[in-house]
Formats: sequence, structure tokens, C-alpha cells
Amino acid sequence: MANRGPSYGLSREVQQKIDRQYDPELEQILVRWILGQCGGDITQPAPGRDGFQQWLKDGTVLCRLINSLHPRGQGPVAKIQASTMAFKQMEQISQFLQAAERYGIAATDIFQTVDLWEGERLGGRRGWGRGGDGAGDGAEPARGLAGKNMACVQRTLMNLGSLAVAKGDGLFVGDPNWFPKKSQENRRVFSEDKLKEGQSVIGLQMGTNRGASQAGMTGYGMPRQIL
Repeated sequence: MANRGPSYGLSREVQQKIDRQYDPELEQILVRWILGQCGGDITQPAPGRDGFQQWLKDGTVLCRLINSLHPRGQGPVAKIQASTMAFKQMEQISQFLQAAERYGIAATDIFQTVDLWEGERLGGRRGWGRGGDGAGDGAEPARGLAGKNMACVQRTLMNLGSLAVAKGDGLFVGDPNWFPKKSQENRRVFSEDKLKEGQSVIGLQMGTNRGASQAGMTGYGMPRQIL
């Protein structure tokens, strides 16, 4: 269903381009932040893109992360439960994404559920067992399951960290320098007198007559002297 065999041809080239966007250094920063932010009994993932994907795939870590950015008892995800059932895992990922958008992440910066959950088997053949685990009908055992677009997952979490720092509500745990700073609104209020003064000023966009001179010009109708 969501677990697919290895890609070939153009599909594989596209997937390889997506995979090259994955940042191992950003992965380490995100892991450190999530472990510190969530605390508790969350175990550290295996290093690498595959381990990072498996760590987040069931949605429990993501839901605990978004809850930790809210005051105690006000987390947007009421029930977090580890499950091996695919639809339960995807449901929790969806809950995290909805909560992240309400938290302030732009919809264009949020990954889709399939970017994290859906993947392709690494190292297996096209012939899979009936259960989809590569264990029957002569198929090689699969050597892992790679997320479809883990680079997009990284960007969403990075934006979430940046926004948590920018809010300055004391709920962020970690080093603020881990994430790029969000631009802050600088609203300015002018008095009525100041606004009226601005109406009498001609902006340079309208042009200027400074420096204009008729020196050296002949009168209209006068012949030009050509030497």
C-alpha cells in the first residue's frame, strides 16, 4: 500500500535529487532539540536519514513535540498513543501537521503525511511477499524504508523551531542559535500632522526639476549656428 518497491528510471532520478537535499547536520540539531524539548523517555534515533524517518514515523514524537510548545494541559493533541497500525500512525502525523499550522507555520512550509510515512524499500526486488515485507516469493529482505521526502520534513521542523524561538514565551528548550531567526514585525504609527507633512513632499519617484537650466539654449525660431 504505502510501502513501495525500489524506483527505476526517471522516478529514481527524481527521488535521488530529493534525497540529496537531506541535511545530516540539520538532522543532528533537530534530534538534540527534540530530545531536550520533549524530555522524558524518548530514545535517541539511529543516525542517518533512515533512522530519523523511523523515529518520527508513528507520529508520537511529533505530537509530543508540538504539545511541549504549549502550556501544560493545553497541548493541541489530546491523546498520544504508540501504534503499529498504519492508519493510526498517519492520523497522529496529520494531527501534528494541523497543530503546527495553528501554531503559526505557513501551509506552504508544512510537509505532507506521505513525505514522512510513505517510502520505498531499499535493497529489495520487485517481487515482494504477499505481506509486503519482502519475506516471501523469492524476494530479498529489505534493508530499510526511506521516507519519500525527508528534506521537507526537516524544513518543517526547522521552521517550527525558529517560530518557537521567535515567540519568546519561555516554552522553547535549547539553544536559540540552532535555528534561523524569524523576521519581526516593526509596526510604525504616525500622527496626523506627520501624515499631512508627507502629503506636501514630492517623492523622487515623481521626478525632480533640480539642476534644470536653460543656459546656452537659443530662443524659439532662432537659427542654429553650425560652424
